[in-house]
Amino acid sequence: MRGNSQRKDAKDLLEMRAKVAEHRPKFVRQESWRYDKLKPSWRKPKGIDNKMRLQVAGFPPLVKVGYRTPKAARGLHPSGMMEKLVHNVAELDGIDSRVFAVRIARTVGARKRQAIHDKSVKLGLKILNPRRIGRAESK
Repeated sequence: MRGNSQRKDAKDLLEMRAKVAEHRPKFVRQESWRYDKLKPSWRKPKGIDNKMRLQVAGFPPLVKVGYRTPKAARGLHPSGMMEKLVHNVAELDGIDSRVFAVRIARTVGARKRQAIHDKSVKLGLKILNPRRIGRAESK
């Protein structure tokens, strides 16, 4: 990646992603508006005479590849940085602080989490999931 110009590019990519998302319809499960027991979460319509599957006018749109986010903008954190999952202190070496932000793996314990936190502060890396560490703070 390219440093300062990467920052500008990330901003442009986030704007492009938001612009595409504006025109993306809300995909709903078939007849979720009709029955309370059906949640609106997307399920692919199936059935030989299914009007939604056949894309009859007046029925909600189907999920299609054309609604997808631009490839360059996929996987970006809302801050515009790319995420890097870290399990130990050694994985912090060689990470560019202008391009990547660190997410500490959920399986990392308190002691190693503190060490990762300290080193990432030294390197100027942004931590996406900081957590208070230590007994005194949790009381």
